[in-house]
Amino acid sequence: MSLQDEAVGLLQQLLRLNTVNPPGNETIAAELLRDYLQANGVEVELYARTPERANLVARLKGGDGPSLCFLSHTDTVVADPDEWSRDPWSGDLADDHVWGRGALDMKNQVAASAVAIASLAREGFKPSGDLVFVASADEEVGKNFGLQWLCEEHPDAVRVDYAINEGGGERVELGGNAYYLCAAAEKMTAPFRLVVHGRSGHGSMPGIADNALVKTAPLIEKLAAYRPEPSIGPEVAGFLEAVLGEQPAPADVLSRLAAVDQLAVETIEPLLSFTLSPTMIEASERRNVIPGTCELIVDRRLLPGQTPEEVEPIMRQILGDGEYDLETIERWGGTRSALDTPLWTAISDWVGASEPGAKLAPLCCAGFTDSHWLREAFGTVAYGFFPLRTMDVDLASRLIHSADERTHVDDLGLGVEFLRAAARSLA
Repeated sequence: MSLQDEAVGLLQQLLRLNTVNPPGNETIAAELLRDYLQANGVEVELYARTPERANLVARLKGGDGPSLCFLSHTDTVVADPDEWSRDPWSGDLADDHVWGRGALDMKNQVAASAVAIASLAREGFKPSGDLVFVASADEEVGKNFGLQWLCEEHPDAVRVDYAINEGGGERVELGGNAYYLCAAAEKMTAPFRLVVHGRSGHGSMPGIADNALVKTAPLIEKLAAYRPEPSIGPEVAGFLEAVLGEQPAPADVLSRLAAVDQLAVETIEPLLSFTLSPTMIEASERRNVIPGTCELIVDRRLLPGQTPEEVEPIMRQILGDGEYDLETIERWGGTRSALDTPLWTAISDWVGASEPGAKLAPLCCAGFTDSHWLREAFGTVAYGFFPLRTMDVDLASRLIHSADERTHVDDLGLGVEFLRAAARSLA
């Protein structure tokens, strides 16, 4: 059996488990992986904050060299079977695709990581530092059952020098040239709550009330219309050097990229500044009651290194004076890893060897992943890279968290090949 076929079979088993977050069958997934890995000579431990949500940590022991982690998660978002062409938990293999919720996000990488470390163990591979595989139980919602909890409660189990996670690896063609994207950073999700105050009243007598919902409308328009000053971080700078061969002024970036490909514009535009997206609003609970307060939730994404405190004066400048309260709800992510590291070199070398002429281009993830927990806890150099070559990148992006999610078997095999090469590169 080829390693690709081995990964396909394991992925099918994983997809047949309804590991939906909140709690599904993450422990069953962890036990399935444990049995497979132990049968191939890999040391495995399960760690669980609650019995149904176990995390798996597998280890191929090495020497005193740098440790490398294959990082992944086994939980998925929900799926409505009525929207799918196939059962979302079938793991069907059809037309060279494996179908199911999590096939792209990210049980494909779970299966490939397990096969990569198992096959290396079978071959007697001895890494220079520990080779670790983490399949965490809680990434999609992040309620502290997964990697966050492991970093806090079992730090020695997941303390690593380098990590390869989700968030990149897509092959794109820009201006006739091939590039593989690698996420070396992520923006911070820092949503805020805006509570606008007015005066309630009866819906039949609007003149004697002060409608907080109406007062909120112009504030929404201000937030939607605001355009921050663009800036170029190290990831965008590296992308521009790869694609344009130079770094234009921040104000000229999008126009220069538009001359190459619209995809480049769409990729880089949200990475030039923080973004503001009003997404939720709540006011009166009854049709005939004019609301005295209105609550607006704004999905704010900050550049790596920015903080909510740093940009709050800008928020208030946008909104102007008024009767409102502004409160940051949470802050996750906003971390980055350096680009001049042995792991970056290893990924770049693999890209060049796998597809001569192709280049590795850095990226900052507009969302966030579990990588930030390792960066914050241990200073781990973490990159998002799982190569996607056969499936069209636009199709893949539409299928993640959507109906008919599936992955191509050739991309699964390519992922195993890459992970094995990455492990050997640090030996």
